Amino acid sequence: MFYWLLKWVFIGPLIKLVFRPEAEGTENVPEEGGAILASNHLSYSDWLFMPLTLPRRVTFVAKAEYFTTPGLKGWLQKTFFSGAGQVPLDRSGGRASEGAIATGLKILSAGELFGIYPEGTRSHDGRLYRGRTGVARMALESKVPVIPCAVIGTDVVAPPGKIYGRYTRPHIRFGKPLDFSRYQGMESDRYVLRSITDEIMYEIMQLSGQEYVDVYATKAKEDAKAAAAAAKAEAKGAKAARADTPPAEPPAA
Repeated sequence: MFYWLLKWVFIGPLIKLVFRPEAEGTENVPEEGGAILASNHLSYSDWLFMPLTLPRRVTFVAKAEYFTTPGLKGWLQKTFFSGAGQVPLDRSGGRASEGAIATGLKILSAGELFGIYPEGTRSHDGRLYRGRTGVARMALESKVPVIPCAVIGTDVVAPPGKIYGRYTRPHIRFGKPLDFSRYQGMESDRYVLRSITDEIMYEIMQLSGQEYVDVYATKAKEDAKAAAAAAKAEAKGAKAARADTPPAEPPAA
């Protein structure tokens, strides 16, 4: 109930009025039954804009800490994230990736829409990175279609590392449903999972127009941080060397 109040009364109408998000291909999202919405991930605001363009509820997973923090702050967090269509990550199976799959399968088995970001984290530079194979496993185990989708412009509204950037009108594009039933029973084959994931990422790339990088986003972020730290250290060293260099003596008279 609170989800629909947020979507249609409190937050949704305001976001639509201010940003006027535009959607294409919404007819590709089934009116009923489970489906996976696999999207690129540019900004923390992605999970706000994409569901607003659909009449159905879209559920994402969120860190369990948002639902277990004690006190008033914890209650407010839990109320907001639950109402905004997010559920806590099920870590009963161990790793976070396994927890996300377990949570997603529960949602899909209930005939609902499940939103997932195959890159696993936000892109730090606007490019599209290699997808994690969890989305493929989920598609095979749940036997539901995958709807590739792309958000465009959310990294302008809310860039990485900032609460707000500048105004633009976000676009959300939904592609044709992808059916992977030809791979049924092969969810343990890592080559099949990689092939399915790459197909999904290709469709997302076609929709978003992003440059694709065949590297995991987490690795790319680590490399970018290391390069920035090395450049900073080099600049600091050069500055110190200049400070230690004595001034040139004036020419003899």
